[in-house]
Amino acid sequence: MSGDDFDQRIRSALGDDQLRANFHAAMQGFIERRAAQFPDPEDLQRRRDRAAAIREHSLRRLPELLETLERQLTANGICVHWARDAGAANRIVAGLLAERGIGKVVKGKSMVTEEIGLNDHLAAQGVQVIESDLGEFIIQLAGEAPSHIVVPAVHKNRREIADLFRRHIRGVEVTEGVDELTAIARRELRHQFATAGAGISGVNFLVAETGTLCLIENEGNGRMTTTVPPLHIAVTGIEKVIPKLEDLPPLLDLLPKSATGQPITTYVNLISGPRPPDELDGPREVHLVLIDNGRSRIQSDERFIDTLRCIRCGACINHCPVFVEIGGHAYGSTYPGPIGLVLEPQRMGLDRAGDLLSACTLCGRCGEVCPVRIPLPKLIGRLRRFAVEPAEDGATPLAGQGSQRRALEALLWRIWAWVYAHPRIYGGLAWLLTRSRRWLPQRIGGWSRYRSVPRPASRSLHERMKQRRRQ
Repeated sequence: MSGDDFDQRIRSALGDDQLRANFHAAMQGFIERRAAQFPDPEDLQRRRDRAAAIREHSLRRLPELLETLERQLTANGICVHWARDAGAANRIVAGLLAERGIGKVVKGKSMVTEEIGLNDHLAAQGVQVIESDLGEFIIQLAGEAPSHIVVPAVHKNRREIADLFRRHIRGVEVTEGVDELTAIARRELRHQFATAGAGISGVNFLVAETGTLCLIENEGNGRMTTTVPPLHIAVTGIEKVIPKLEDLPPLLDLLPKSATGQPITTYVNLISGPRPPDELDGPREVHLVLIDNGRSRIQSDERFIDTLRCIRCGACINHCPVFVEIGGHAYGSTYPGPIGLVLEPQRMGLDRAGDLLSACTLCGRCGEVCPVRIPLPKLIGRLRRFAVEPAEDGATPLAGQGSQRRALEALLWRIWAWVYAHPRIYGGLAWLLTRSRRWLPQRIGGWSRYRSVPRPASRSLHERMKQRRRQ
């Protein structure tokens, strides 16, 4: 990921009026519906406090909770696999499918599988992957990545979706009706559940006390994915664990309200094991792949542990003024928006993803709406500093720390600090700038591409105040 590529993607997004209109309409709707779900500001803050406390407590006890979780899951008949990184996770899933001779899987929505590139890995192994979530199904037809962590096809309008279906699905009549388009997708997907050898899903929360996998969704595809095929493989990050079942309702209360403005999701799936011998429904095998992929490193760093509180609601993204203008694909990363700005540089390294940190106005809206109180503006500011400064003596550096430092820029800031530290020189420079204001350049590189260059006043503030005192 290079700065030039990022700049080019931003330019492309800003030049696409239809894309921006799609995002403006969708994000404004999410914001309004979320606000309607929280009419009492004080009650909202109490709910946020409780949810934040649950997530913080869980992260502080993460190693212990993971051990408890594994014991309970094993006792429940769920096989647990540990993956250090994306490659290990992909090999585990592909191995499970190969051992059983499975050539087709249905897959529920999962950001962590996007993170590790599971679909591409399985395709390279000759496994057909069918996305069963409507949004994921749409972007799979389009050959695109998700543009939002909750609504992956939010960048497309009905006309664009109808055109996709017409080109990729046989016998589709031309229609732009939402119900008709949904029905087309359901008809196309329904037989896939019955013929797939395995279902792959993500996990929203892991309950250590009971060994329970919690998945929430709105379409019923998640329930079909995890119950119809004989093999269910759940894939998730290690940070999703919480201590007790009683910790689940406060999080399930805030997540859908914060994400899409719903009071609750249509389906809440609690999976505690494979199908017992005396039951007709459910998979015969359940496997859980727990992925680290840099999470344990973040958890052990007091400066950034709060990053892992995220419950993937997307509220920070919905309220971000930068995201609404450029959309998710412009970031070029798995996780866009404010949470992506915090997570991706830590996951990928500041040398590879540090340019993302420029896509923030530090307006603070993301921190104000986060249901688990992740201090996103503070973390973004800290990462910006680490991107241009080397690690202090004795401190553990982040990957790529200091890689964004530019010698000329650093020199200019040192000159600026020196000038401000010497009042006579500062005063002389202010006098010179005010008197030469007409001849100053009208463009100063990339900064003035979308802004007007400020022109100094005819007299400095110090001069004005001296004149006022004389009067």
